[in-house]
Amino acid sequence: MTTGHSDLPDITRSDVGTILVSPWLVGTPQRQRDAVDSTIAEWRVAPWPSAFLSLNCFVSDDGTTVLNYAQWTDDDAHREFVRTYRPTLVRGIDEAVPGIERPGLVRYRLHGSVIAPDARHGDLVAVFTYDTDNIEQARQLADDARSQITPELPPGLIAAHFHINVDGTRVLIYEEWADEAAAASSTHHSEAVADRNLYRLHRSLTRYRA
Repeated sequence: MTTGHSDLPDITRSDVGTILVSPWLVGTPQRQRDAVDSTIAEWRVAPWPSAFLSLNCFVSDDGTTVLNYAQWTDDDAHREFVRTYRPTLVRGIDEAVPGIERPGLVRYRLHGSVIAPDARHGDLVAVFTYDTDNIEQARQLADDARSQITPELPPGLIAAHFHINVDGTRVLIYEEWADEAAAASSTHHSEAVADRNLYRLHRSLTRYRA
């Protein structure tokens, strides 16, 4: 079954083998919406590989960036899709929204998650990225970040998901918050952060498990 919806993705779904994160620099809130709408329209007519699980298009609160968070079962299937169909898909998006800057896609694995026992649905996501030198350093950083919020999560934090890219040179922390005030008041990421943004999910596509 496939559907379009506005719920936050299930980050911990068990059939995910690879996570693909791609920021797009678009410049304005209107171009954010147009880029996401064009992406979803192109995907709706694309041949979905069986390995495709979800595409989630977030817009940053500062109005400049779209963050694409995709879940697939494996990297090889995604690479084949990139080789055979992605140029057609991107061409349609770029015709609708010219001038999108794409710094590059990063492949991640989920390292671990912390979820509040009374977890409820939020609509705000904070994303933090850190550069690291190797997989050991990345794991240590992710584990240290996790220890900063456990055993008791900061007020308003619904969940935190810790990602490490495949070569161990980047850690991405994806946090779900109840509201903007709670996210703004948190100080558990007080160290230097390479990148930090607040996002809201604009549109998504999901293949539900049978």
